[in-house]
Amino acid sequence: MLRVERLQVAGLPPLSFEVPTGECLAVEGASGTGKTLLLRAIADLDAAPGDVTLDGEERREMTPQEWRRRVRYCAAEPAWWCDTPRECLATGHPRIDRLMQSLDLDAVLLDQPVATLSTGERQRLALVRALLDEPKVLLLDEPTGALDPQATALTEELIRFQLLSGHSVLLVSHDEAQVERLSHARLLLSKANGGDDGERARRS
Repeated sequence: MLRVERLQVAGLPPLSFEVPTGECLAVEGASGTGKTLLLRAIADLDAAPGDVTLDGEERREMTPQEWRRRVRYCAAEPAWWCDTPRECLATGHPRIDRLMQSLDLDAVLLDQPVATLSTGERQRLALVRALLDEPKVLLLDEPTGALDPQATALTEELIRFQLLSGHSVLLVSHDEAQVERLSHARLLLSKANGGDDGERARRS
């Protein structure tokens, strides 16, 4: 279980919530309410006061690298630091072929220059990269934003498999139907109407 206690993300009040093992929590809110900032803070990519634990182990007791191996952030526009996808992946990893097939990706794409790949191909390849070492928690920021309906369906099926395998997911998605299909609970980030409360979060 991922537990967040009084996490202070810029522009938001302290947030506390849990994501049980095998469940998906959808993070919702209008543009600019801090959804991406929240995911990045949980992944320890941006500094944010508060306590975050995974299966009882506190984030501050791990190195940032070890935490991010267990709690993996997948950006809406993933970064690539190599010329080809294969250079960014663990060479010969036994899960590569299975993950590529599950997302209908041709193995030839692994050796293509990243700059020549479509946005959707880069997005799916980034998900393959994220899943190779089987993180316990996936922080998915618009994971199908650049995908057609067929690729979206395959990606959702892979996310469901991760949940059935005992992983937890935080999902940011503009697709309300997708949220309905995948999420077990929702965390709403919303701007307060007047007063001094700033932004408020509620779980529904």
